[in-house]
Amino acid sequence: MSTHALTALIAEDEPLLAAALQAELARAWPELRVVASVSDGISAVREALALKPDLLFFDIRMPGQSGLDAAAELMDAWDERATPFPLLVFVTAYDQYAVQAFEAQAMDYLLKPVQPARLEKSVQKLRLALDGRARTATESGATALADASAAQLQRLLAALQPALQPAAPRAAWLRQLPVSPAGSGGHSIRMVQGAEGLFLQAAAKYVRVVTASGEHLLRTPLKDLLEQLDPAEFWQIHRASAVRADAIDSVQRDEAGRLHLSLRGSDERLVVSRLYAHRFRAL
Repeated sequence: MSTHALTALIAEDEPLLAAALQAELARAWPELRVVASVSDGISAVREALALKPDLLFFDIRMPGQSGLDAAAELMDAWDERATPFPLLVFVTAYDQYAVQAFEAQAMDYLLKPVQPARLEKSVQKLRLALDGRARTATESGATALADASAAQLQRLLAALQPALQPAAPRAAWLRQLPVSPAGSGGHSIRMVQGAEGLFLQAAAKYVRVVTASGEHLLRTPLKDLLEQLDPAEFWQIHRASAVRADAIDSVQRDEAGRLHLSLRGSDERLVVSRLYAHRFRAL
């Protein structure tokens, strides 16, 4: 077992439930130290990166950013070469459909209100997982674990999507984008064919639409835009970017195990989030 003092971070927007979970953890796992308790996903990511806890207990629904989105962002930002990615436990009030999704992906979860017997089982599983991690503590092993966790989370997000955000019926995918040329101040609008776009990238209040002929801006949030584009044509590769699949020229893996894309018609290299690295599993 790990020799350092084990730590945990709780992200739960209901103060009474957060306090109850911390009290139950103190009873079931006395040596575990809760180093922070926050009430939103943005704070959870910030504090986790600062404190590097061994365990994360994330509520799914929180203000500003969900626990699932916070976990995905944290995976992007985490350097597993320095510290292994924390073990994740999601806390949920969802119905049986969501529970089945968690169990299918072997993700640990707790149902609200947290029951002592269920928490005891989670603690046992977490202890075993931490023991196994300590026995295989190598840099390549940490990278492999981080990749596996990201793939697991991606499958969970896909499984939960119908429950979290039911898709609206779509008659046809968006084929033209009403964009403003970069530097025009939004005073000029032109229509860009989706097939012209090399990649899309969220930037402040805009989405960059980069084509072979230049850069354009679009005010629609990237998440909303991707819901209107054919997912077989535009692949999301990061929470802040997507590429046109047939524009990909090559994929390189760096020393940290991160993937980078080169596109035909652009000198920019794009980082692939671990959450979407499964698209390039052969590398």
